[in-house]
Amino acid sequence: MPICGAGKRATCVVDGDTFWINGEKVRIQSIDAPEVRGACPRERELAQQATQRLSEILASQDLLLDRSGTDRYGRTLALVKTGAGEAGEILVREGLAQRWAGRKAQWCS
Repeated sequence: MPICGAGKRATCVVDGDTFWINGEKVRIQSIDAPEVRGACPRERELAQQATQRLSEILASQDLLLDRSGTDRYGRTLALVKTGAGEAGEILVREGLAQRWAGRKAQWCS
C-alpha cells in the first residue's frame, strides 16, 4: 500500500498506526507508533521505519478489519488481521510500535 502524499487520500498509509482504505481512515487499535513529527531525531527515524513497514504489511496481505468504534478524531479503531498476523502485533514485535498504555509512548531517551 503506498504511503500518503499531498492531496486526496483514499487508500494509503499515513504513519505507523494510521492508514486510509477505500476512503475510510483507520487507526490500529491497541498500539502507539512513533510520531512523524516526533520530539527527537530517534522518534522521527523510527516513525519513518514504522510507516514504511506498515505500508509493506498492508501491501502484501489480504486484510480483515475487526472494527471497534471510533476514536476522538473520528478515525475507525480496528485490529488489522493479515495472513502473517495482526499488523499492530507485528510492529510491536519488530520494535516499531508499543502497546497502547493509555498515554503516548516515549520514544526519546
